Amino acid sequence: MKVLVTGGSGFLGSHVADALTEAGHAVTVFDLNASPYLQPSQRMVVGSILDEDAVRQATEGQEAILHFAGMADLDDARSRASESVRQNVLGTINLLEAGREAGITRFVHASTIYVYSERGGFYRCSKQAAELYVEEFQRRYGIDFTILRFGTLYGPRADERNSVYRLLQQALRDKRLSCDGTGDEMRDYVNVRDAARLTAQVLDPQHRNHHVIITGPYPLRYRQLVEMIAEIMGGDVPISFDESDRPAHYKLTPVTFSPKIGYKLTSDMHLDMAQGLLECLHEMHDHTSHG
Repeated sequence: MKVLVTGGSGFLGSHVADALTEAGHAVTVFDLNASPYLQPSQRMVVGSILDEDAVRQATEGQEAILHFAGMADLDDARSRASESVRQNVLGTINLLEAGREAGITRFVHASTIYVYSERGGFYRCSKQAAELYVEEFQRRYGIDFTILRFGTLYGPRADERNSVYRLLQQALRDKRLSCDGTGDEMRDYVNVRDAARLTAQVLDPQHRNHHVIITGPYPLRYRQLVEMIAEIMGGDVPISFDESDRPAHYKLTPVTFSPKIGYKLTSDMHLDMAQGLLECLHEMHDHTSHG
């Protein structure tokens, strides 16, 4: 298929673009900045999802849109309600309208597990609203969708906005780990390359008009992750926990109630988390050495 990947220069989007190319699709990357990871067979279009003309031009001739652009940082959205609406709601509508005009057959929308919750603040609100528009476009115009909700992502190409990256950076830089929370919080960590490969699979017809949760093979307590990082660093990394009062985050699950149930999509083949963390540390060390 001819596919447009919005936010395709970013952490998750760039890996999804790679997975789609590997699967044989013709990939166009659409983002505010040119992708440093662009492959020779991929096409790059620089632009904003808030620019209707740019969106329309990028969407022309495409068969599917995989939407990863917008405001993705939960904490960033806490004090920027209107910007969360512009990026996550209006930007999504612009893509849906352009996709309708272009005759796309599938709209894959990256959402969040926080839509099941009362937590997540304005970020959750914007993602819930965007999902409603995606579903309504299917009912009104027949654009089939797949809505994706991801576990806690980690892996190469991450930056300070990624929670696992921040822990690894702290371990490398400070030789200690000072963590928000009690350590008993449960998370479904998933390597970004595994998530990207599973994302490419949702273009299969069986995933039309479904809500899909993409996670790793097993949940992990936050304390286990931190201790794993300390052990990889040689064990000489003091660990401390300070119970967080941040209302947006959850302890065991973000779920409070939802009438819309999503099914989990996992794979028998996945990268071992310790190996994945080690790869991240090597990448970060190389960047520091070359910096």
